[in-house]
Amino acid sequence: MKNIQVIDGAVNCVYDIFAATDEEFALIFPDGQDIAFIDEVYERVSDDATLNRALEALWARRVVKAQAMGIHGQLFYELEEKKVFYATRRDEEAENPGGYPLR
Repeated sequence: MKNIQVIDGAVNCVYDIFAATDEEFALIFPDGQDIAFIDEVYERVSDDATLNRALEALWARRVVKAQAMGIHGQLFYELEEKKVFYATRRDEEAENPGGYPLR
């Protein structure tokens, strides 16, 4: 299982972590990516029913943050303005517009 942190644009977002199977994780984060935006996931996955089933299963597996053994991916909802910082959709490669690393 891999842990996914969900970051939502809602004011009351609590940044929960959910456990994903390897198949669910690969559906959301292809090709070694660890950053995803839900609108792009829906655009990329050709079968909405498959994605919806995977997300429903994911929501049933919340991980208490203090018990999480790492975060393997971050899934953003609504935060379109964050896309510019994650051009490669890999957290370690995050950068400001213009190519300056964030770290």
